[in-house]
Amino acid sequence: MAAAKIKKGDRVVVLSGKDKGKTGTVTLAMPKDGKVVVEGVNIATRHKKPTQANPQGGLEKIEAPLHISKVAHVTADGKPTRVRFETQDGKKVRVAVKTGDKIDG
Repeated sequence: MAAAKIKKGDRVVVLSGKDKGKTGTVTLAMPKDGKVVVEGVNIATRHKKPTQANPQGGLEKIEAPLHISKVAHVTADGKPTRVRFETQDGKKVRVAVKTGDKIDG
């Protein structure tokens, strides 16, 4: 399997779908499934039955996973960019294709 180009904590922009253009931070990355959960994006409503812990029940809004191909890394100016891997000082680092900036610390 290919190395993960988008990881937890990355700033990403949504490229397609109902939330196209929204930006957010990746809160959960699932590389085996090829999905990511982005903060404030792809909100789904779940109906919860009343329980002893939550006697009211009701609607719960959660962030649903997005396919990794629907998001792109964001550069400093807010535009989407692809990510490539380079070897610098003997280490494999992620680099933004548009700017050439190193993504990993």
